[in-house]
Amino acid sequence: MSTESPGVARHEDKSAFGFLIVASVFFLISGLVALIIAAKLHLPTLLGEVSWLTYGRMRPLHTNGMLFGWLLAADMGLCFYLVPRLCGVRLWSEKLGLATLGLWTFIILGAVVTLSMGINQGLEYAELPLWLDVLVTVAWVLFAVNIFATVAVRRYQQMYVSLWYILASILWTAFVYIVGNFATHFTSGVNQANLNWFYVHNAVGLIFTPLGLGIGYYFIPKAAETPLYSHRLSMIGFWSLAFVYVWTGAHHMLHGPISQWLQTVAILFSVMLMIPVWSLVWNFFATMKGQWHQLKDNVPIKFLMTGTIFYLLTCFQGPMHSLRTVNAIVSKTDWIVGHAHMAVLGAFSFFAIGGAYYALPRMLGTRLHSQSLANASFWLWLVGGLSFFVSLWIGGFLQGLQWNDATIPFIDTVKFMAPFWGVRLMGGLLMFTGILLFFWNVLITYMGRAERPEPAV
Repeated sequence: MSTESPGVARHEDKSAFGFLIVASVFFLISGLVALIIAAKLHLPTLLGEVSWLTYGRMRPLHTNGMLFGWLLAADMGLCFYLVPRLCGVRLWSEKLGLATLGLWTFIILGAVVTLSMGINQGLEYAELPLWLDVLVTVAWVLFAVNIFATVAVRRYQQMYVSLWYILASILWTAFVYIVGNFATHFTSGVNQANLNWFYVHNAVGLIFTPLGLGIGYYFIPKAAETPLYSHRLSMIGFWSLAFVYVWTGAHHMLHGPISQWLQTVAILFSVMLMIPVWSLVWNFFATMKGQWHQLKDNVPIKFLMTGTIFYLLTCFQGPMHSLRTVNAIVSKTDWIVGHAHMAVLGAFSFFAIGGAYYALPRMLGTRLHSQSLANASFWLWLVGGLSFFVSLWIGGFLQGLQWNDATIPFIDTVKFMAPFWGVRLMGGLLMFTGILLFFWNVLITYMGRAERPEPAV
């Protein structure tokens, strides 16, 4: 793997590279599953004779595959890459990192088998059987030990904001995952639903958001070769996120059987999310001042800054659809589906892909196989993603209006969504093609690394 210049810690990057490769494989698999699911919305009987290819089994396979097989694995790999560099030391233990990778791969394969067999606990994002939940917890402890130990022996005493986000996310993930996958089994009814939505919303807000933002804070200045605009602004964003996000999950239960005061608290804190969001977006945009010309040829910057815009849109939608009047229209519609996909496949996947395109060649001491393929993957993801997200926002809003009209039969609202689902399928096909190009580019970069030697940075 890569080496650094004299006087700087030598980085092996075996764990980081391994996580990114495994993440890329599950990205491809989860994307294929997503295409089949999207096609089933038009052809409900498609592959319906095969039990493990039915919609009810493939949907949790897709969500868990994208969340944990692709995105969280990619984020863990990028953390293993950037944390040692921000600390000026090697990763505390590559052996522990590789052991974590092996366990994580076993967990995801176990999830593929169990979910395909219909073994499902019936809770959103918490479908995995208990024994896999225990293994996830163990793997996360191993990951946490490696990261915290690396930070503990750092050469650079001042901690850059990415470290704040990553360390906090490790602690928040532990709490959120335990609540969502263990504590929910000791409750029932409304209390269980409230805990489950706490987990679902904070899986994005306190796991993927801080990891994604930590990645963005590192790779945007690095890829653009320019200093971060404001460390103080980054701290405002960090602490406001830490204070605000944990209270927002109940906005998914507005107009439901939970207390009015809890609904109001969720709305207030959802609107307050604009504080950390604008702090971050302003910081990233100000960092790029005078550097926007790099968008023409710098593929990592294209992904990272587009991810920033998707993050802004996602976190503008969230507070808006938490308002009671808007929620009465869009709740449980395809609007929410478009919103959730833009968060995971738009904002945070764009951060992860941008980080991977920057880090992988440097891990391998080589050049990226093809800038053209990387650029093509960006445009396929951007055009496909916008088609996907916007079609569901428009269709979902109109769907909600129809649901509020008692004179319209429900089956008619289903038929109404057919053209929007068609656009979703076409957008998903473009995105899957982008995944293929990304995977191929990564694979050939690795296989041809000896032919394109370049000093690692």
